[in-house]
Amino acid sequence: MDSWAMDLGTTNTGIGYWDKEAQRPRLLELGSICRKPDGEEQLEAPRLVPSATHVLPVEDFWGKVGKWPWMQKNFFLGKQGHIGRQALDLNSGEIKPNFSLTFKPYLGLDPLRHIARVGKDRYTARDVCRIFLRELFSEVKETTGKRVRDLVITTPVESFESYRAELTAVTKTLGVKRLRFVDEPVAAAIGYGIGAGRQRLVLVADFGGGTLDLALVRIDARNMESGQCEVVSKEGRKVGGNDIDHWIVQRFCDVSGYPNMRDSEDEKKQFWYNMLLAEGRRVKEGVFFNPEESFTMVPPEDFRKFEARLHGEAGAMDFTRNMLIDIMREHDLYGTLKSCLNGIERQMHEQKLGFDDVSDVLMVGGSTLLPGIYDVFQEKFGRDRVRAWQPFEAVAYGAAAFASGSLTQSDFIVHDYSLRTYRNDGQEVEYPIIVPRGTRFPTKNDLWKRQFVPTCALGMPEDQFRLVICEIGRDDGQERRFGWDSDGKLHKIGGKNAGQNSQLIVPLNESNPTLGKLEPPHSPSDKRPRLEISFGVNENRWLSATVIDLYTNKALMKDEPVVRLL
Repeated sequence: MDSWAMDLGTTNTGIGYWDKEAQRPRLLELGSICRKPDGEEQLEAPRLVPSATHVLPVEDFWGKVGKWPWMQKNFFLGKQGHIGRQALDLNSGEIKPNFSLTFKPYLGLDPLRHIARVGKDRYTARDVCRIFLRELFSEVKETTGKRVRDLVITTPVESFESYRAELTAVTKTLGVKRLRFVDEPVAAAIGYGIGAGRQRLVLVADFGGGTLDLALVRIDARNMESGQCEVVSKEGRKVGGNDIDHWIVQRFCDVSGYPNMRDSEDEKKQFWYNMLLAEGRRVKEGVFFNPEESFTMVPPEDFRKFEARLHGEAGAMDFTRNMLIDIMREHDLYGTLKSCLNGIERQMHEQKLGFDDVSDVLMVGGSTLLPGIYDVFQEKFGRDRVRAWQPFEAVAYGAAAFASGSLTQSDFIVHDYSLRTYRNDGQEVEYPIIVPRGTRFPTKNDLWKRQFVPTCALGMPEDQFRLVICEIGRDDGQERRFGWDSDGKLHKIGGKNAGQNSQLIVPLNESNPTLGKLEPPHSPSDKRPRLEISFGVNENRWLSATVIDLYTNKALMKDEPVVRLL
């Protein structure tokens, strides 16, 4: 029986599986309902399905037969709704009463809440969940020829038992014979490549469209095998990327002289507000990578304020990354994030723990890519502890590995690490790899070993041996990744619409690259190797160096830590 994994999200849902041949998790691309596979936006998550549902009236014979319990367990007859991108497209301007943008927040707390309506028939969160999963499983069957019978679903750590009970009942009606659950922090840890060899404290920062949730959890081999983790502390706020979209529209209205139509009951005004909201989301995501985007969606002239029409003010707006940062500061988003971190820290102190005890920080959710968010975590925990390169896929990947039982039992290095060296008298830069991605650690002390001739700048004797260690994020041709350079700027590496960003090189020790003092200094006329250097990785992920001066036969360094790897 094939095992499937589902990351059921408030905004997006991913269906994952384990690729036995490649020995890695995959996301199934469901072309008709997933987000735009060929979209131009760099943040587009092409294999994720929006968690939106457009309920359809079931009036034909086969549709009614398809709702019979036995038939529904074994066949997908008729269509009960449009989901994903299809549902969003049907409601892009005017929101119909039979449309529900999401159902997950209500499923555990208020499953009988009415969230959609078709004529006189009202549909609860439980009903919408069933329709969404039915159509999702139907797409899986049509795409792969396989029915979902064995399923793992990710669940938030704060979810009530009623949430799992609702999903258990719904999936059973859809023919799932074996259902398992895995806590989202455990799935994220597996998806980000954390091994199960030892107990560790992991901070999961889940920042999506609607909420900001921080959870500090204790994870070990037993947790990974059971799919459940121990929560040490947690903090959260009701703020997310959707709120920022509204803030951007408000700024546009203020600048261009339009009234904010968010709460208007007029259908025409609501139509234009939804269009403005979509444009706000587009320019927000655009300035993640570009310094400026143009906000070009302009409502009709008769929507403008009298003063704006009188003065003939322009309607379009140049939207910059700095403007987004200013809006986030205006609404104290950075302060909110720091307040959550302070709350986690206070709870840790009560248990005689501190941030130094946190081994890894896992960032999930698209809003973790907002400008300045990564910087907050890097400042608190250091670059070497923050795992942030696949915020959309990590949980689904981890769930797929959990479903197949393919848990990583030993840790590995997730980026390439290199030296920055020079050829042709310093004119040509090279980056020889010293620790390749995927290296298991700890390693031997001489994992990489070479002899060097010191670079004598400007033809002067050299009395210090310097080497700059660099982290390299590369396009492996299979999936996109995100990375931040030394200035905190976001880069997309690989995937569709990645442009020329085939790799990202970040110096790690540029401010202190000295690995030893040469006594006597090395003469520029001496072309013989002067130094022998060996690198290894210790059990704490430190790159350790041994440097021997071949001229004096003295050890300048002996298995000393230089930089910490990720």
